[in-house]
Amino acid sequence: MQEMRLYEYAVIRIVPRVEREEFVNVGLIMMCKRHKWLKVELLPDTDRLRAISGKTDTAPMLKQLDVFKVVSGGAGAFADMPVEERFRWLTAVKSTCVQTSRPHPGRTADLEATFTRLLEELVK
Repeated sequence: MQEMRLYEYAVIRIVPRVEREEFVNVGLIMMCKRHKWLKVELLPDTDRLRAISGKTDTAPMLKQLDVFKVVSGGAGAFADMPVEERFRWLTAVKSTCVQTSRPHPGRTADLEATFTRLLEELVK
């Protein structure tokens, strides 16, 4: 029997006009502390984003998504941070145009398959 792994995930969102509270899901971040596993995938749908952003320039918001790759990958100042600290840093509550949902827990025997399923259900 395969070992069940505890994980946490959050959906990455762009909120073009924070005052309207409308958002587009653009990615997923998932972490398993015990296995020191952290994964991020970004799939911004620029057509959907344009539909709710009006005349707002979304290019800077899309550029901010790069932070998720840098931090999750442990580059630079984040090199010595454990995966759970990087996950917490990325999922901290923010009132900016790039946000995440609250973290949600789960258990799985296959982290990659679960990540793919969640990405399909929540982002694509």
